[in-house]
Amino acid sequence: MAVLWLVLPLSLLIFFLGVFVWAVLKHFLTTDVPSTLKHPIKLRILHCAFLYVTTLGDILEKLGICSMPRFVRFLHDRLIIIKKDPKILVTNLYFGTIPVRLFQPSAASCSPRRGVIFYHGGGVMFGSLDSYHSLCSYLARETDSVVLCVGYRKLPDYHYPISYEDCLNATIHFLKGPEAYGVDPLRVVICGESVGAAFVAMATQNLVGRTDLPRIRAQILICSPVQIINLQLPSFQQYKNVPFLTEEMTMNFVCKCMAIDVSWKDAILNGSCIPPDFWRKHRKWLSSDNIPDRLKKEYQEPQVLEAFNESAYLENKQIFDLTPILADDEIISQLPEAFLVSCEYDLLRDHSLLYKKRLEEHGVPVSWYHIEDGFHGCIILFDKKPFHFPCSQNIMNAVVSYIKSL
Repeated sequence: MAVLWLVLPLSLLIFFLGVFVWAVLKHFLTTDVPSTLKHPIKLRILHCAFLYVTTLGDILEKLGICSMPRFVRFLHDRLIIIKKDPKILVTNLYFGTIPVRLFQPSAASCSPRRGVIFYHGGGVMFGSLDSYHSLCSYLARETDSVVLCVGYRKLPDYHYPISYEDCLNATIHFLKGPEAYGVDPLRVVICGESVGAAFVAMATQNLVGRTDLPRIRAQILICSPVQIINLQLPSFQQYKNVPFLTEEMTMNFVCKCMAIDVSWKDAILNGSCIPPDFWRKHRKWLSSDNIPDRLKKEYQEPQVLEAFNESAYLENKQIFDLTPILADDEIISQLPEAFLVSCEYDLLRDHSLLYKKRLEEHGVPVSWYHIEDGFHGCIILFDKKPFHFPCSQNIMNAVVSYIKSL
């Protein structure tokens, strides 16, 4: 028995050490950290830790113990230390079955405040109210606004469009009575990061023309995917191996979020599921034509997409639902002004540029903030010392400055 008690912890130690070594090897063999990126060692350490945790989650999922997304969220939330800010009153609420967290400045105000509705990122797999708590608290304090963070439902139990519908329904609920939270109905902003930013674009479009609700004052899209049809854009080719959003992770998100079999991954990547007529009609908004030449950096655009595969289209046509960039012109022209944030070392960089052009073509005022040393997901690290990056704080400062200008 004594031998057993000795062998068991030793076996566990060897197992965890083996997984760690595998994660480190995978990082150095499959990822690319640009030499011009500030604090590359920090990024390598964080990405190795991320790979370690997700690998443990994959093992637990294969053993039938716990799903990988749930394991990562649980572990992440346990490691977060939520600091109370005496200047911010935090309230956990439910809008129907949707958990939300309200951040209100505790100081009295002589007039209704601005409202910010925030959709967090994480690919509908990661992220939570706790993991974005400090970010929302910071926004509320620095902009003197009431911030509502939506805890939409995620994988593995819920797929798209449930997550988006939760965001939209929570927003509608809030807009029906913003005065109850001390918010001026004419100054409500919707803000989101990563997939949350895609939901911002979709929700803002959905609310166009709603006479029963106040008009959205502005939309803020931080590192947003606005389509998952053409995955051959310059930034996707240039930075497909840069943490934290690599090509492998992107396709994992897409397949799981849209309930697509992973065997169709290559068909989505090479575009063989795109009908030729559809491509000809929407090529203007989906191709690299609107990307400045200075950002293409040795990019070679394919002359044609992969030969059309009708079976691939029929099996994966749900990806065409997540394309706010292709909304009708009538809808686009009525959208509120937008603030778009993009990071140079982000495979989604070009999405912001394409959407910027789409909005500008229809007279929608657009402000674009591009961070040269930024990478996808960096914003959540803005206060995570010693692992924060200058780009993280710069994005937060830009968002705060824009909100205060409204």
